[in-house]
Amino acid sequence: MTVPIENHPCFNDESRHKYGRIHLPVAPKCNIQCNFCNRKFDCLNENRPGVTSKVLSPYQALHYLKNAMEIAPNIAVVGIAGPGDPFANPEETMQTLRLVREAYPEILLCVATNGLNVLPYIDELAELKVSHVTLTINAIDPEIGAEIYSWVRYRKKMYRGIKGAEILLENQMAAIKKLKEVGITAKINSIIIPGVNDHHTLAVAEKVSEMGANILNCLPYYQNEGTVFENVPSPKPALVKSIQDKAGEYLPQMKHCARCRADAIGIIGETNSEQVILKLHEAATMPLKPVEERPYVAVTSLEGVLINQHLGEADYIMVYEYDEETGTSNLVESRRAPAPGGGTHRWELLAKTLSDCRAVMVSGAGNSPTQVLKKQGIEVMVLEGVIDEAVAGYFTGKDLKHLIKSSQIHACGTSCKGTGTGCG
Repeated sequence: MTVPIENHPCFNDESRHKYGRIHLPVAPKCNIQCNFCNRKFDCLNENRPGVTSKVLSPYQALHYLKNAMEIAPNIAVVGIAGPGDPFANPEETMQTLRLVREAYPEILLCVATNGLNVLPYIDELAELKVSHVTLTINAIDPEIGAEIYSWVRYRKKMYRGIKGAEILLENQMAAIKKLKEVGITAKINSIIIPGVNDHHTLAVAEKVSEMGANILNCLPYYQNEGTVFENVPSPKPALVKSIQDKAGEYLPQMKHCARCRADAIGIIGETNSEQVILKLHEAATMPLKPVEERPYVAVTSLEGVLINQHLGEADYIMVYEYDEETGTSNLVESRRAPAPGGGTHRWELLAKTLSDCRAVMVSGAGNSPTQVLKKQGIEVMVLEGVIDEAVAGYFTGKDLKHLIKSSQIHACGTSCKGTGTGCG
């Protein structure tokens, strides 16, 4: 197998006008909280990291990729860059990479991560011929890192302040070293935050150069409402250029970064087309494992009209199908839910009960049932509204953002009227 690494548009300036990339949004969780980050899963109208209009399962992602390749045949790279961190979601990330490598033996694979938890997976990344890994390193001084990161979650424990920054930095440095040992190209992203680390970026450049990094992307911080840094302005272009020029003395610079969305596709700098967005939404309506036959959607309801019951409180689960000819949602049957108690076993029994369902629509659900059902290929959707509208919308690929419970909505929420082509 020969992987043409020179075709990567992020690493080769000559390739960026000819070859495209696609980001598969399979990693929703993150293991650090940056003070500049506001991840908005449901926003169609912004172009920046941490944003995607849908989150896909690995099999949905493969289905989407196959359709996307028909629309954009110039795709040379498949990457995973969020909307959280790939290795805060290692099972989904690695399974996606395995599926893509099997289906496309010669395509470039890459991942972008904060570096906190990538180390245990680098050997397999090398086996899968992942050619490029991007690490975001914003500080090599833990005191400065403590200003940038609100918390770091490592090995199921939360760390704040200098301790959290130290743990993150230690793992980042170990990751660079390991990447170089196995022959994976290492790109470093360093975000320039005025008044926080802009005076420190050159120290980052010098350190990662000593560690063996291949290329450096000094990119401007993106000002976001609703974050700790919401009143910190984005750096002026002159400052960014000055830092990039000086950092170029240590490492080659990537200067064409478009700060891509987690579901970006095509040539760098281009916005996602409506045709691609439709394919992404279509993939999200597939079963979590599209190879399976799952014709139904399950719903919890107190009276059979509205989605208004918590999953854990439901004695019965209603199962619906969608009739494409009539355009109607039809109740197939009502199934008894497993009795309360029993912990995880209860949700494993429910997964068997709903084994022919793609999703279950509920007004609320705990983390345990959500994770157990997801592993069995059943998506848990926290919604509120009329059952018929939700079921029909799900099967026809309509945007259900207006049915997302207010507590689940991110960012501009239902007020967003964007088309996915960028905010003006």
